[in-house]
This record gives sequence, structure tokens and C-alpha cells, in this order.
Amino acid sequence: MTGLPELIAAVLAIDPAAEAVEFEGRWESWGGLHARMAAIDSLIASQVRGGNVRVGVMLRNRLPHLSALYAAVTGGRCLVTLNPLYPDAVIASDIAALRLPVIVAARSDLERPGVAEAARDNGTALIALPDAWDEAPVLLQPHDPARGANPAAPGIMIEMLTSGTTGIPKRVPITRAAFEASFNVTLRAEGALDERPQLRPGVAVSPAPLTHIGGVWGSLTSLCLGRRFVLLERFSVPVWADAIRRHRPRATGLTAAGLRMILDADIPAEALSSLKVVSAGAAPTDPALIDAFMDRYGIPVLTNYGATEFAGPVARWTLPDFKEKWREKRGSVGRLHGNVEGRVVDPATGETLPPGEEGVLELRAAQLIDPSGWLRTTDKARLDADGYLWITGRADGVINRGGFKVSPEDIVRRLEEHPAIREAAVVGVADERLGQVPAAAIILKRDAAPLDEAELSAYLRQSLAPYQVPVHYRIMDDFPRTASMKPVLPEIAKLFIQNDL
Repeated sequence: MTGLPELIAAVLAIDPAAEAVEFEGRWESWGGLHARMAAIDSLIASQVRGGNVRVGVMLRNRLPHLSALYAAVTGGRCLVTLNPLYPDAVIASDIAALRLPVIVAARSDLERPGVAEAARDNGTALIALPDAWDEAPVLLQPHDPARGANPAAPGIMIEMLTSGTTGIPKRVPITRAAFEASFNVTLRAEGALDERPQLRPGVAVSPAPLTHIGGVWGSLTSLCLGRRFVLLERFSVPVWADAIRRHRPRATGLTAAGLRMILDADIPAEALSSLKVVSAGAAPTDPALIDAFMDRYGIPVLTNYGATEFAGPVARWTLPDFKEKWREKRGSVGRLHGNVEGRVVDPATGETLPPGEEGVLELRAAQLIDPSGWLRTTDKARLDADGYLWITGRADGVINRGGFKVSPEDIVRRLEEHPAIREAAVVGVADERLGQVPAAAIILKRDAAPLDEAELSAYLRQSLAPYQVPVHYRIMDDFPRTASMKPVLPEIAKLFIQNDL
């Protein structure tokens, strides 16, 4: 079976003059994209040679960053994702801990406080990506192997930064074998594994961030299929709708938040008339939202279920399934892929539950990090006799804010470091646009000065990513508690709801 590097090389060579990627209203050709990748690859190779080299890329949704992502993957290297949304101190600490031989990023990100110093201490080479269209990447700092960087990650394709971390971010190592086992499901569905590489008609429009597994997945899918696509730096309804009007794609991907924003903006149905289907992932999608979008635009919304730890999706709706089964299976995330086994177990005993009963989902598949056994997820689920899967909640209390996973414990830890706060509890509360948002209940120390929401948010933004900062706060005299004095989180969540936030 052809590997990703070989397939991508074949696609790039078909017609170098043809349009490949549109960014900020301007098209780059397949040949131009190849040249960008080659320039970055050459700079990396000048610093560290051999396969399995770990290359950090601080990913923004820009053409040079996309080229760097492609260069890392096609060069047989390990892509280590870095998220520029994190505060300066967190990024610098992350770089110090990673001990990478090479980091590729925008010059402005490499000039952020602490970044160059952390890289220099590890002997990390720094490659600055261009801001202007016609400029080339530049080596700012050479690799110094004597400083002790950790260059190799045998068999690992991506060290993918998960979306719900604070402090030193956490990464999931995805092996090349696992990623390709998952990715080939998509390529096979498009016929890309059974025919010669080709350039396909149509244009894909996807605003998924490259720091998210969905963004990596979507950008590699377009490249491997030889399909032109529009790279959006960030999602906004006017920009997205303009791209849909101009290119008239038959399919696109959106988050639940994006679906709500489009409905709220009351985009005319004729503006989206080319769309025959919308794929939705990253966060749970309310079936009422799917129905509302279908009623307004007549466009089916096909949800899927996946995670970084799964190297991509493991279940999805197909269009034939949706047309036949949506009313009967409403709220499901679709059926498990044919190469994925699933079961729902009792979380206490591990006993497999009968079809339709709620428990914790376990999976077994070649695309998982450990394909030899069952992986227990952190999701509560139901699985019916027909193989349709419902995700009914989180088993670990993690808040899913529009696809970004937020750990309440990390926010609590930071709040309780504040000199005026005695105790904190963080819960997820429903949000119409994002699905869930964090809300913080706080008990102040005796005689502490009052704190307002703006002050608390400013304090947290010093060390947390923007999506981790709570949207709602409540100062309380005490929490509802168990007999062992632990906060009763469901009761705290009810207080936010009862007070209408």
C-alpha cells in the first residue's frame, strides 16, 4: 500500500501549474506549494539529518504554516504541534521541556518572550516562516547537538497537542501506522487507494484549525485527493459564506458552534445552495441543531466521533444512512467504522452491557495507540444492536468548549493559587453556541477584598489559553458538599442555571 509521502509526491507532480490552495484571496499552484515545502525541508535537512526527526511547528492557519506541516509529514519526520494561542510563559516552558532539534514558526512567534531563550538552551534550530507571499523561510538560529536536544521519535508521525491543557501541554504520540490505518478509511471511500493519483474537480472549504486533529486531517485529505481547497485563517461567517458562494462546493465541514453562527446570521439559503452535505465533528452536536439546519437549508449534517487519541474518527454518519435512519437514530454520531470494534461497559465492573444500555465506551482498532487491546475512553455512551453509537456525556468531567477540551482541575489549581481565594470549583454549563463553557464557583478567604469577573479573567489569562478561561463566575459562602466535604459539582452547576447565569 502506498504511504502518505509517496502519494503526496505523486499528486504534486501531476500538474504543477494547476491551482492548489487559496489563501487570503490568492491561489498557490501545486508547483508553488511543492516549492514552499521543499524550501522548508531543505532548511530542516541542513540542521538535522535522517528519518524520524522531531520537528516542532507552531501552527497558524496560514499558507507557510500549512507548507511546514506538509514538509514535516512528507519528509518522514515527526510533526510536533505547538499552539500559538497559549500565553508566552506556557509556550516557552513547553519548548524547554520538549527539547526539539528544530522549531518552525512565524518570526513574530519566535520573538515572543522566553521562546528564543528556551530554544537556545536546548540547541534548537529556529526557522522563521515568511509573512509576505514571495519571501522564503529563514534560519534564525542553528542546531547545536551538544546542547542535548532529543532528535528522534521512531515510528511516530505526529506528537499531537490535545486541546485541553494548561501549564506544560500534553501530547498524544500518533504512530505512522495508526494514522495511516485511520486515514486510509477516508482515502478508500474516495477511491484514492484503488486508482492512480489525480487532481479532482471542486474546491473544499474548511476553517478547522491546524492545531486540531481535524485541521491536520482535513488538510492532508485535500492534498492526498488532489482537491483544491480554501485555507481560512479563522472562521467568520462572512468570510466562510463568501468562499462558499464563490467556489460552490458540494460538501464542507463545520463545528456545532459554526452551525449556530450561520443560523444566527440568517445566511440566505440560496447562498449555500451548492452544499449537499455538511460534516460536523470536534464537539457534540445537538440533534435539535441538526434539525434546525436541515429545516432552514435542506442540508443534512453528518456528525462523526473521533479524538486525537484515536488518530482520527472512529464512527460517522454516511449520507445514505442519514437519509434512511436519522429519524430512527436521531442524536447518534453514526455507525462505527468497519475496522473498529466497540463495546459499552459498566465503569465499575468492566462487564459488557447489553445493546442500548449506557456505560463507558471501549474501542479496539488498528488505528489506536495500542491496537492489541481495548481502550477505555472517557465518554459515556450507548451502542445499539445495529451498531449506531450515542455519546451521552463525559465520564471524566472534562468540559468540551466548542471542540476544545478543558480540564476543570487545571482551572481550579490556578484559581486556588490566587492569594484571595480559599477554594474553587469549576463545572461545565450549557452554552447555545459552544455546547459547553466553564463556570467557576469561588469561596474567598476571610477578610479578602472582593474580586470582580474582569479581574479574575485577567488573572487567569496570564497562564491559561483563552478557551480555558471561565465565562461565568459565582462568589459563594460555601459549596454544596458530600459527607466527606467534597464539592457536589452537579449541585453547583444547577446554581448557575437557576440564577440564569
